[in-house]
Amino acid sequence: MQHLDVRIHDNVATILIDRPEKHGALSPGLLFDLNEALGDVHQEKRARAVVLSSRGDHFCSGVDLQVFQQIADLPESERMQQWFEYWRAVSETCEKMLRFPKPIIAAVDGSAIGAGFALMLASDLCVASKRATFAADAARRGLVGGVTTALLSFRIGAASAARLTLAGETIDADEAQRLNLLCQSPVTSDQVWVVASEWAARCSEGPAEAVQASKRLLNESVGEALLTQISAAAADSASACTTESAAEGVSAFLEKRKPSWP
Repeated sequence: MQHLDVRIHDNVATILIDRPEKHGALSPGLLFDLNEALGDVHQEKRARAVVLSSRGDHFCSGVDLQVFQQIADLPESERMQQWFEYWRAVSETCEKMLRFPKPIIAAVDGSAIGAGFALMLASDLCVASKRATFAADAARRGLVGGVTTALLSFRIGAASAARLTLAGETIDADEAQRLNLLCQSPVTSDQVWVVASEWAARCSEGPAEAVQASKRLLNESVGEALLTQISAAAADSASACTTESAAEGVSAFLEKRKPSWP
Protein backbone atom coordinates (compact mmCIF):
# COMPACT_ATOMS: atom_id res chain seq x y z
CA MET A 1 0.00 0.00 0.00
CA GLN A 2 1.35 3.39 -0.99
CA HIS A 3 0.24 5.37 2.05
CA LEU A 4 0.16 2.75 4.83
CA ASP A 5 2.44 0.29 6.54
CA VAL A 6 0.64 -2.72 8.03
CA ARG A 7 2.41 -5.08 10.42
CA ILE A 8 1.36 -7.89 12.73
CA HIS A 9 3.23 -8.77 15.91
CA ASP A 10 1.86 -11.60 18.02
CA ASN A 11 -1.89 -10.94 18.00
CA VAL A 12 -1.79 -7.16 17.45
CA ALA A 13 -1.89 -5.49 14.04
CA THR A 14 -0.43 -2.02 13.55
CA ILE A 15 -1.77 0.20 10.77
CA LEU A 16 0.71 3.04 10.29
CA ILE A 17 -0.27 6.11 8.27
CA ASP A 18 2.83 6.67 6.15
CA ARG A 19 2.55 10.16 4.69
CA PRO A 20 4.81 12.28 6.89
CA GLU A 21 5.58 14.82 4.16
CA LYS A 22 1.87 15.80 4.20
CA HIS A 23 1.43 15.41 7.98
CA GLY A 24 -0.76 12.36 7.36
CA ALA A 25 -3.37 14.34 5.40
CA LEU A 26 -6.21 12.18 4.14
CA SER A 27 -5.83 11.97 0.39
CA PRO A 28 -8.31 9.78 -1.54
CA GLY A 29 -5.51 7.24 -1.96
CA LEU A 30 -4.81 7.09 1.76
CA LEU A 31 -8.51 6.65 2.55
CA PHE A 32 -8.71 3.83 0.00
CA ASP A 33 -5.63 2.16 1.49
CA LEU A 34 -7.03 2.48 5.01
CA ASN A 35 -10.26 0.78 4.03
CA GLU A 36 -8.30 -1.97 2.29
CA ALA A 37 -6.08 -2.43 5.34
CA LEU A 38 -9.06 -2.71 7.68
CA GLY A 39 -10.54 -5.35 5.41
CA ASP A 40 -7.27 -7.30 5.36
CA VAL A 41 -6.84 -7.13 9.14
CA HIS A 42 -10.46 -8.18 9.59
CA GLN A 43 -9.68 -11.39 7.70
CA GLU A 44 -6.36 -11.97 9.48
CA LYS A 45 -7.11 -14.45 12.26
CA ARG A 46 -3.84 -13.76 14.09
CA ALA A 47 -4.83 -10.12 14.67
CA ARG A 48 -7.11 -9.75 17.69
CA ALA A 49 -6.76 -5.97 18.03
CA VAL A 50 -5.43 -3.03 16.00
CA VAL A 51 -3.19 -0.07 16.78
CA LEU A 52 -3.72 2.91 14.44
CA SER A 53 -0.73 5.23 14.41
CA SER A 54 1.26 7.47 12.09
CA ARG A 55 4.83 8.06 10.98
CA GLY A 56 6.23 11.56 11.44
CA ASP A 57 5.52 14.50 13.70
CA HIS A 58 1.72 14.44 13.30
CA PHE A 59 -0.97 11.80 13.71
CA CYS A 60 -3.20 13.18 10.95
CA SER A 61 -3.73 16.78 9.81
CA GLY A 62 -7.19 16.00 8.45
CA VAL A 63 -8.52 16.55 4.94
CA ASP A 64 -6.02 17.14 2.17
CA LEU A 65 -6.66 20.77 1.25
CA GLN A 66 -4.49 20.50 -1.85
CA VAL A 67 -6.94 17.88 -3.12
CA PHE A 68 -9.75 20.34 -2.35
CA GLN A 69 -7.96 22.99 -4.40
CA GLN A 70 -7.63 20.55 -7.29
CA ILE A 71 -11.36 19.81 -7.12
CA ALA A 72 -12.12 23.54 -7.03
CA ASP A 73 -10.28 23.90 -10.36
CA LEU A 74 -12.52 21.33 -12.06
CA PRO A 75 -15.51 22.35 -14.22
CA GLU A 76 -18.44 23.38 -12.04
CA SER A 77 -20.52 20.41 -13.21
CA GLU A 78 -17.96 17.98 -11.74
CA ARG A 79 -17.05 19.62 -8.43
CA MET A 80 -20.00 18.64 -6.26
CA GLN A 81 -19.73 14.96 -7.16
CA GLN A 82 -16.00 14.94 -6.43
CA TRP A 83 -16.45 16.66 -3.07
CA PHE A 84 -19.26 14.29 -2.14
CA GLU A 85 -17.17 11.23 -3.05
CA TYR A 86 -14.31 12.53 -0.93
CA TRP A 87 -16.44 13.19 2.14
CA ARG A 88 -18.30 9.91 1.66
CA ALA A 89 -14.94 8.13 1.79
CA VAL A 90 -14.18 9.86 5.11
CA SER A 91 -17.61 8.94 6.48
CA GLU A 92 -17.41 5.33 5.31
CA THR A 93 -13.94 4.92 6.82
CA CYS A 94 -15.15 6.10 10.23
CA GLU A 95 -18.26 3.94 10.02
CA LYS A 96 -16.12 0.94 9.10
CA MET A 97 -13.96 1.57 12.16
CA LEU A 98 -17.02 1.75 14.42
CA ARG A 99 -18.39 -1.49 12.98
CA PHE A 100 -14.98 -3.18 12.89
CA PRO A 101 -15.25 -6.32 15.04
CA LYS A 102 -11.83 -5.98 16.69
CA PRO A 103 -10.77 -3.25 19.15
CA ILE A 104 -8.94 -0.31 17.56
CA ILE A 105 -6.54 1.71 19.70
CA ALA A 106 -5.39 5.07 18.31
CA ALA A 107 -1.79 5.98 19.18
CA VAL A 108 -1.63 9.76 18.76
CA ASP A 109 1.66 11.62 18.74
CA GLY A 110 1.45 15.20 17.48
CA SER A 111 -1.69 16.78 16.05
CA ALA A 112 -5.01 15.15 15.20
CA ILE A 113 -7.00 17.76 13.30
CA GLY A 114 -10.46 17.72 11.72
CA ALA A 115 -11.00 14.45 9.89
CA GLY A 116 -7.80 13.18 11.52
CA PHE A 117 -9.45 13.84 14.88
CA ALA A 118 -12.42 11.85 13.55
CA LEU A 119 -10.18 8.81 12.97
CA MET A 120 -9.10 8.99 16.60
CA LEU A 121 -12.73 9.38 17.74
CA ALA A 122 -13.83 6.40 15.63
CA SER A 123 -11.26 4.26 17.45
CA ASP A 124 -12.33 2.45 20.62
CA LEU A 125 -9.49 3.70 22.83
CA CYS A 126 -6.83 6.37 22.49
CA VAL A 127 -3.32 6.70 23.90
CA ALA A 128 -1.69 10.10 23.34
CA SER A 129 1.70 11.65 23.85
CA LYS A 130 2.26 14.69 26.02
CA ARG A 131 2.74 16.78 22.89
CA ALA A 132 -0.47 15.60 21.21
CA THR A 133 -3.07 18.20 20.26
CA PHE A 134 -6.63 17.85 19.02
CA ALA A 135 -8.80 20.26 17.01
CA ALA A 136 -12.13 20.28 15.19
CA ASP A 137 -11.46 23.50 13.28
CA ALA A 138 -13.34 23.00 10.00
CA ALA A 139 -15.55 26.05 10.59
CA ARG A 140 -12.43 28.23 10.75
CA ARG A 141 -11.61 27.07 7.21
CA GLY A 142 -15.11 27.81 5.91
CA LEU A 143 -15.86 24.08 5.91
CA VAL A 144 -18.20 21.75 7.82
CA GLY A 145 -16.62 18.80 9.63
CA GLY A 146 -19.82 16.84 9.99
CA VAL A 147 -18.25 13.46 10.76
CA THR A 148 -15.98 14.90 13.46
CA THR A 149 -18.87 16.80 15.04
CA ALA A 150 -21.09 13.72 15.16
CA LEU A 151 -18.35 11.59 16.72
CA LEU A 152 -17.41 14.29 19.25
CA SER A 153 -21.01 14.57 20.38
CA PHE A 154 -21.17 10.77 20.69
CA ARG A 155 -17.98 10.60 22.75
CA ILE A 156 -18.19 13.64 25.04
CA GLY A 157 -21.69 15.11 24.72
CA ALA A 158 -23.15 18.04 22.83
CA ALA A 159 -21.98 20.79 25.19
CA SER A 160 -18.29 19.93 25.00
CA ALA A 161 -18.59 19.14 21.30
CA ALA A 162 -20.06 22.61 20.68
CA ARG A 163 -17.13 24.23 22.46
CA LEU A 164 -14.64 22.46 20.22
CA THR A 165 -16.45 22.67 16.88
CA LEU A 166 -17.93 26.18 17.09
CA ALA A 167 -14.95 27.90 18.69
CA GLY A 168 -12.43 25.70 16.87
CA GLU A 169 -10.42 25.38 20.06
CA THR A 170 -7.24 23.30 20.02
CA ILE A 171 -6.83 21.23 23.15
CA ASP A 172 -3.77 19.47 24.53
CA ALA A 173 -3.49 15.89 25.77
CA ASP A 174 -4.20 16.81 29.39
CA GLU A 175 -7.48 18.47 28.42
CA ALA A 176 -8.33 15.53 26.18
CA GLN A 177 -7.89 13.23 29.15
CA ARG A 178 -10.08 15.49 31.30
CA LEU A 179 -12.79 15.17 28.65
CA ASN A 180 -12.40 11.36 28.81
CA LEU A 181 -11.08 11.12 25.27
CA LEU A 182 -7.98 9.21 26.41
CA CYS A 183 -7.84 5.85 28.17
CA GLN A 184 -4.96 6.93 30.42
CA SER A 185 -2.59 9.80 31.23
CA PRO A 186 -0.45 11.14 28.35
CA VAL A 187 2.91 9.44 27.85
CA THR A 188 6.19 10.40 26.21
CA SER A 189 6.38 10.23 22.41
CA ASP A 190 8.62 7.16 22.45
CA GLN A 191 6.07 5.28 24.56
CA VAL A 192 2.89 6.01 22.58
CA TRP A 193 3.00 2.95 20.33
CA VAL A 194 4.31 0.73 23.15
CA VAL A 195 1.51 1.66 25.53
CA ALA A 196 -1.14 1.47 22.80
CA SER A 197 0.09 -2.02 21.95
CA GLU A 198 -0.17 -2.99 25.61
CA TRP A 199 -3.80 -1.85 25.63
CA ALA A 200 -4.39 -3.80 22.41
CA ALA A 201 -2.87 -6.91 23.97
CA ARG A 202 -5.02 -6.41 27.07
CA CYS A 203 -8.14 -6.20 24.89
CA SER A 204 -7.08 -9.47 23.27
CA GLU A 205 -6.92 -11.48 26.48
CA GLY A 206 -10.61 -12.41 26.45
CA PRO A 207 -12.22 -14.69 23.87
CA ALA A 208 -12.70 -12.97 20.50
CA GLU A 209 -16.46 -13.54 20.45
CA ALA A 210 -16.98 -11.81 23.80
CA VAL A 211 -14.74 -8.85 22.91
CA GLN A 212 -16.45 -8.39 19.55
CA ALA A 213 -19.92 -8.57 21.08
CA SER A 214 -18.94 -6.06 23.76
CA LYS A 215 -17.66 -3.58 21.16
CA ARG A 216 -20.84 -4.00 19.13
CA LEU A 217 -22.97 -3.26 22.21
CA LEU A 218 -20.90 -0.18 23.05
CA ASN A 219 -21.39 1.35 19.61
CA GLU A 220 -24.98 0.23 19.21
CA SER A 221 -25.98 1.79 22.53
CA VAL A 222 -26.91 4.95 20.63
CA GLY A 223 -28.97 2.99 18.12
CA GLU A 224 -28.66 4.00 14.47
CA ALA A 225 -28.59 7.73 15.27
CA LEU A 226 -24.82 8.10 15.10
CA LEU A 227 -24.44 6.12 11.87
CA THR A 228 -27.26 8.14 10.30
CA GLN A 229 -25.52 11.38 11.30
CA ILE A 230 -22.20 10.17 9.87
CA SER A 231 -23.84 9.24 6.57
CA ALA A 232 -25.67 12.57 6.34
CA ALA A 233 -22.47 14.44 7.22
CA ALA A 234 -20.92 13.59 3.84
CA ALA A 235 -23.62 15.53 1.98
CA ASP A 236 -23.49 18.45 4.43
CA SER A 237 -19.71 18.70 4.21
CA ALA A 238 -19.74 18.44 0.42
CA SER A 239 -22.35 21.20 0.13
CA ALA A 240 -20.25 23.47 2.33
CA CYS A 241 -17.32 23.05 -0.06
CA THR A 242 -19.28 24.85 -2.80
CA THR A 243 -19.44 28.14 -0.88
CA GLU A 244 -17.29 31.23 -1.33
CA SER A 245 -16.26 30.92 2.31
CA ALA A 246 -14.84 27.46 1.73
CA ALA A 247 -12.90 28.63 -1.31
CA GLU A 248 -11.44 31.54 0.67
CA GLY A 249 -10.69 29.40 3.71
CA VAL A 250 -8.82 26.76 1.72
CA SER A 251 -6.91 29.36 -0.32
CA ALA A 252 -5.94 31.29 2.81
CA PHE A 253 -4.64 28.16 4.49
CA LEU A 254 -2.59 27.08 1.47
CA GLU A 255 -1.25 30.62 1.04
CA LYS A 256 -0.52 30.87 4.78
CA ARG A 257 -2.49 34.06 5.29
CA LYS A 258 -5.48 35.20 7.32
CA PRO A 259 -8.77 34.62 5.47
CA SER A 260 -10.91 37.51 4.29
CA TRP A 261 -14.43 36.13 4.55
CA PRO A 262 -17.00 37.19 1.94
